[in-house]
Amino acid sequence: MKKFSLIIASILLTQPCLASDNFTLYLVRHAEKQADSKNPQLTQCGEERAKQLATLLSKANIKSVYSTDYQRTMSTAAPLSSREKITIENYNPRELEQFSLHLKDRKENALIVGHSNTTPQLTQLLSNQKVDELTEKEYQMLYQVQFIEGKSQLTLFNQPHTCTLPK
Repeated sequence: MKKFSLIIASILLTQPCLASDNFTLYLVRHAEKQADSKNPQLTQCGEERAKQLATLLSKANIKSVYSTDYQRTMSTAAPLSSREKITIENYNPRELEQFSLHLKDRKENALIVGHSNTTPQLTQLLSNQKVDELTEKEYQMLYQVQFIEGKSQLTLFNQPHTCTLPK
């Protein structure tokens, strides 16, 4: 009986170590942007999409929020960052390989906001799976990369947001 108790105790004590290696990354392209400058703000639709993203991820136990240093990406990350009281950390979209290693090393649930050309690339680096490119008109994709016992699993979601502007 004592040996059995020791086995159970050792299993219970090692469980948190195994669980700490399990984490999920959520990647999105910034929400709808205005077309008026090199560093545009979000449109009204984009602001609504960013708020919806915060609602979608409100129970995802997000510990970090990352964004490139552009108004449109920072504004997309802001509602979740504000809700969870997490400071947005900037990353360089020209250094995706290094950033993917950083995310894997941190081993914590995170939201990463990028661009139409970088988000699929980063998702591919993290998941080791082929990811289709995004067009300039695609804003609805939400990539989920789960790391379970050291292995990645990619799931694609379409954000259910549809924007209807007043006429």
